Formats: sequence, C-alpha cells, structure tokens
Amino acid sequence: CSSLHSIDIPASVTTIGMGTFSGCSSLQSIVVPASVTTIGDQAFCWCSRLQSIEIPASVATIGDRAFAECSSLQSTDIPASVTTIERKAFYRCSSLQSIEIPASVATIGDRAFANCKSLQSIALPASVTTIGKGAFYNCSSLQCYLFISSVLNVGIMAFRGCRNMQYIRQFE
Repeated sequence: CSSLHSIDIPASVTTIGMGTFSGCSSLQSIVVPASVTTIGDQAFCWCSRLQSIEIPASVATIGDRAFAECSSLQSTDIPASVTTIERKAFYRCSSLQSIEIPASVATIGDRAFANCKSLQSIALPASVTTIGKGAFYNCSSLQCYLFISSVLNVGIMAFRGCRNMQYIRQFE
C-alpha cells in the first residue's frame, strides 16, 4: 500500500484491525466513519506522511502503537469515549505538536507519547490517575506539564529527556 494516498473507510466497518494500514508510507488523509468503535494495534503504524486524522466519537479503543511512527502527524483529538491511551499509541510521532486528552481518559500507557519531539505542552484532565513508564520520554520540546492532583501513579522515566521542561504544576 505504499502508493495509497487517502482512505475513505466504508460506513459498514466497525473495527480497523491490527496492522490494517501499517506501513502505508504515502497515506496522507483518512476518513474514519462513525461506525468504527475500535482502532486496532498498529492499525496506522509507520504511516509516515499521515498529517491528521479525525477520530470519531464512536471510537472507544485505540490499540497499542495504533499511530506509532506517524512522523508527519501534527495533531489529533482523542474522543471522549476513550478511557485509556494505550502503550506507544503515539510513539515517535515526531511532528505531533498538540493533542487534546478528554476527561474520560484514566490511563496514559507506557511510552504513549515517547519521542514526540515537537509536543510542547500537555494538560491532563482530573480523570487521569496513571501515567505509564516513559509516557513522555524524550519529548524534548515539552515545556509545561499541567496535571490535577488525581494522578496517583507516575511510571519510571515518565518525563526523562524532557530537557526543555520549565515546570510541572499541580492543581487541586
């Protein structure tokens, strides 16, 4: 699928399975219909030219490494139906500058945003209780991390390599 530029997934699809579009290096845009509830493990992994994706509110699960290595992905919104940002979901999305984390998310998985070198700031909602190991590892542009006092578990090396981090602020 190296010559595939865009995808319009039919409304009859409910699951984008494991590795479905993995390695589609020319893929730039995707239309995900409201019928989709699951984006499987590595579904869009290594789609190096993918710039943006709109994830519909129907999606409840975004699998491990679902968007890992999408080096051109600049932004996306995670729908309020998602409760966990799985392990390495956005790993090495080196152009990712911002991401909206909804109040439904309780867990940010291990290395979920590791090596997102363009990510500048992140604000976590009160629902987040767990930040996995290396979740923001080597996010070298990350300057500010805001979180609510509800965070109970922060994994080892969660912010290691965030050399531009100016402050971590906790809100009550």
